[in-house]
Amino acid sequence: MENLIEELKKQIIEALNFEGMKPEDIDADAPLFREGLGLDSIDALELIVLMERKYGIKLKDPKQGKEIFRSVRTMAEYIKENRTK
Repeated sequence: MENLIEELKKQIIEALNFEGMKPEDIDADAPLFREGLGLDSIDALELIVLMERKYGIKLKDPKQGKEIFRSVRTMAEYIKENRTK
């Protein structure tokens, strides 16, 4: 699980163009939206695309996103349970 969390941190930094940020700068349990990383709805779309491309996961219910994208750890748990790639 820790390897997946580190991998996700790197992918988030790359996908959202967080220049100068390192994976260790992201707390795996911190909120991704509002406080924490302060992501917005456009960033959420980028994360959805990342999950589809890298892990073969399509979100069937947009309401799931709020729970899945609560933190890097919740994303990793969802990916671990649902990945197809």
